[in-house]
Amino acid sequence: MQIILLEKVINLGNLGDVVKVKDGYARNFLIPRRMAKRATPAAMAEFEARRAELEKVAAEKLAAAQAQAEKLTGLTVSVARKAGMDGRLFGSVGNIDIAEGLKTAGFDIDKAAIRLPEGPFKAIGEFPVDVALHTDVVASITVAVVAE
Repeated sequence: MQIILLEKVINLGNLGDVVKVKDGYARNFLIPRRMAKRATPAAMAEFEARRAELEKVAAEKLAAAQAQAEKLTGLTVSVARKAGMDGRLFGSVGNIDIAEGLKTAGFDIDKAAIRLPEGPFKAIGEFPVDVALHTDVVASITVAVVAE
């Protein structure tokens, strides 16, 4: 299916690109989230009429994400969990726990934006974590897992 991207999509394209994707990806993911439209002649004409407005909105989102990244960079979030004598946790600290810690620090970050490539933390210590605020903006924070 041919679609027009209404915002930047990772590994697919930028705003205004006409790309071919599988029908299910377009129908079930991109179109319902208003990230794309079908590439019909009427939709192409409408997009060209609204291009400046969409670019302005995208630039505002990017600027807001960069401003938030400046505030977040270098922040240390402390999460307390029960731990054994050897420093291993009873359970783990995942992206939901980190998002709650950021919320108590005054940042409203979605749990899906927190990147844990090696999975949840299962030991006491300090761990670097990336927070993807935008497709082009990633902030680095430190998560300190401490024993209760």
